[in-house]
Amino acid sequence: MKCRVLLLSALVLALSACGGVDPDSPQGQRQAIFKQMLKVSEDLGGMLRGRLPFKAEGFVAGAAELDRLTATPWQHFPQVREEGGESRARDEVWQRQTRFAELAEAMQAETAALVAASQANPLRRKQLVAPMQRVEDACKACHEEFRVY
Repeated sequence: MKCRVLLLSALVLALSACGGVDPDSPQGQRQAIFKQMLKVSEDLGGMLRGRLPFKAEGFVAGAAELDRLTATPWQHFPQVREEGGESRARDEVWQRQTRFAELAEAMQAETAALVAASQANPLRRKQLVAPMQRVEDACKACHEEFRVY
């Protein structure tokens, strides 16, 4: 009886480990990048909204990191939607690839503009609010068209 319970427990644990997205798959890669982008963006927004202390050096580094990350997830969207996994990407990502690419480029342009704005000396929080808002608006525009909520 103990052996059966132990075997059943091992089987349940093994099956529960099978769920989720393979972190090495294109979907797993882009999800990891998007999570990093969200974390960096939330920290930058938090500094500008007073939720976190504004530290100029930290903001500059964060803006550069967000700009770097913004160039990377798009390569992990294959030409055809992959099977399996739980993706929040709508089918339109693959059906309207030109529009998706336009929004990706717009996002990259806005993060580059944020980096440029963060080079001001002295760096003032109020000068960064509008460029950061444009970054957030670019994220939102893509989500509204291509993400399932």
